[in-house]
Amino acid sequence: MTRRDLLPDGHRRRRMGRRSVLALLGAVPVAAGGTWVAAASGTTGPDGSARAASTGGLPPSGPIPPGLRPGGEFDQLIARLAADDTFSGTVLLVHRDRPVLARSYGMADKKRAIPNGPDTVFCLGSITKIFTAVAVAQLAQQGKIAYTATLGTYLDGFPADIAGSVMIHHLLTHTSGMGDYLQIPGFFEATFTWTSPEQVMDGTLDFIRKAPLDFIPGTKGQYSNSGYHVLGAIVAKVSGQSYYDYVRAHVFGPADMTASDFYTVPQWRADRRIAHPYTSQNQPAGQRVDALEGHYFFYIGSPAGNAFASASDLVRFKGALLSHKLLDPVYTELTLSPKVPRAPMPAKPGLPAQFPFDSYATTTAIVNGRWAVGHSGAAPGVSTNLDWFPDLDWTAVILSNYDMPGPTRGAGPATTARALITQQ
Repeated sequence: MTRRDLLPDGHRRRRMGRRSVLALLGAVPVAAGGTWVAAASGTTGPDGSARAASTGGLPPSGPIPPGLRPGGEFDQLIARLAADDTFSGTVLLVHRDRPVLARSYGMADKKRAIPNGPDTVFCLGSITKIFTAVAVAQLAQQGKIAYTATLGTYLDGFPADIAGSVMIHHLLTHTSGMGDYLQIPGFFEATFTWTSPEQVMDGTLDFIRKAPLDFIPGTKGQYSNSGYHVLGAIVAKVSGQSYYDYVRAHVFGPADMTASDFYTVPQWRADRRIAHPYTSQNQPAGQRVDALEGHYFFYIGSPAGNAFASASDLVRFKGALLSHKLLDPVYTELTLSPKVPRAPMPAKPGLPAQFPFDSYATTTAIVNGRWAVGHSGAAPGVSTNLDWFPDLDWTAVILSNYDMPGPTRGAGPATTARALITQQ
C-alpha cells in the first residue's frame, strides 16, 4: 500500500494482488442532508450501455461554474469514462445543500441486469476510517478516551514497548509505526475460515499484536490499516458494544444514513441494492470478473475499511458532522483540523498543486488556495472518493464498482472535481 490512498493524484496506479484486497480504502464528510431526488441523474439502458437522464428539480442556489453544470467538463468526463467502460457507478455534486449534478452509469449486478442508480449502495473502502475516527472522538468528548493515552491503556496483549509508546494520536494520524495487516504473513489465509464479525475483529487484532512496528511512533508517517483496526477495537472495549453496533447506533443512526451498514459478504451477494465489485485484476486485458466470486473480501468489513453507503447517505453524514449532530463544535474542529503535514503534490499540466495534512479523520489539503477535505478508497472492484470544500460549500461524491482506473486521458474524476471547484 502507498503512504496515502486519499488524494486523487496520490492514488496507487499499479495492479494489486489478491493480498491487497483492502489495501487502499478511503472518506470525507459532506453538506446537510435531504434525499437525492431532484438532481440531474443518469442510468444505464437495459443492455447495460451508458445512458444519462435529463436535468430536473430545483436549480441550485448561487453561481455554479460551467464546468460543474450538467453538460460541463466534469459531466463530459464521467460520460466519456462510462462510454469507454472505465467507470461504473454514481457521482453526486452538491452546492449549498442542493444537487447540481447526479449521474449513474453501468451495472450494479451484471448477472441480474440491475443498473446503478441514485439509491445504489456501494462498498466504501477506506472512507470507513472517518466513521471510526468520529467514534473515537465521541468517546473522547465523553472523557472515556484521551488522545495522548497509550494503546496499553485500553487494550492488552501487545508487547510492552508498543503498548507503552503508541498513542491514540499516532493511530489517528498514521504515525504509529503500524503498517497493513493484509501484508502480515498468514493473515489472508486465516480469513478463509472467518464466518462472524467477532472472528474478523479478534482474528485481525491477533495478527496485529504480533507484528513489530516499522518505526518509532511519531517519527514518520505511514498509511496504516492496522492502526485503524486497533482504534475500532478500542471503541468496542471502551463503549462496551461491538465496533459495528457502536457505529450503527452512534454514527449511522444520528446521521440518518438509512442505507448504510457493515454488510456481510453473503448479504452483499444477495441484496439487490448493493453494487457488486467488478475487478480486472489478474484478468486478461479488457475483462472483469465479479470480485465476490473469488476470495477478495473477507466476511465483513473492518474499522479500516469496507462499510457501505449510498451517495445520499454520505451527504447526510457530512451534514450531520458539520452541523454538530455527531460531535460538539469543539470536537468537530479538533477532529477535522490539520495535524500532520504530508509531502506536497506538485502541479501537473492542467492540475493544481496540492498541500495535504492528516487530521484525526481525513486528509485536509490546500488546493488553489482553498481547503479540500476528504478521503478515498480502493480495493478490487471498489474506487470511491468523498470531498467537501468548507469555504465554498461544495461536496463531491464519487462511488464506483470498478477498480481504480489507471492513467486516462487527462485527470480522473476526483482530481477534476477538485480543480474545478477550487478555481472559484
